[in-house]
Amino acid sequence: MNGNVKKFFFYSGIDVGDIETEKEFENLSNGGCIVCSKIVFSYKNKNKNIQTKCPSCGNEFIEVVDMGYNRKSNCDVDLTVDAMENASPNTEFYLFSGDGDFEYLIKKVIEKGVFVHIVSSAKKIKNGPNYSTSRFSTKLRKLTEEKGKPVDFLNIDNLKFKIKK
Repeated sequence: MNGNVKKFFFYSGIDVGDIETEKEFENLSNGGCIVCSKIVFSYKNKNKNIQTKCPSCGNEFIEVVDMGYNRKSNCDVDLTVDAMENASPNTEFYLFSGDGDFEYLIKKVIEKGVFVHIVSSAKKIKNGPNYSTSRFSTKLRKLTEEKGKPVDFLNIDNLKFKIKK
């Protein structure tokens, strides 16, 4: 590892039989990274029933909309426990996530004297004609905007540009 990095943890899901990703994880491990992976599982989202009325004949009918599947690997608790075990004064954490669920963890490690860098994307993603979201949650955005807090936001898009140079 380069620089003053003492420990580098990587948390990710992996599909059963994904040899290519297994090799990538092995390369990370060989480079000194602590790889924490879990098998990805899928679950079916509940379908939505939309009741509509035909404007011509007035008949009502229900259209079933298939909401598809979600994929998860649930590494959040593992990351949280490792962060709390490694939190000590005058250390820095780089959290590559914009998930608002980590707000409480960030507050707790700050109490232990850790400076937290949240690395995420602030880009707005269009989710329909009048709705957009960001990978960087509102909870974490507010946390980084609080004056005097030892936490900041690093836009991953800016880091990508620097790395390419």
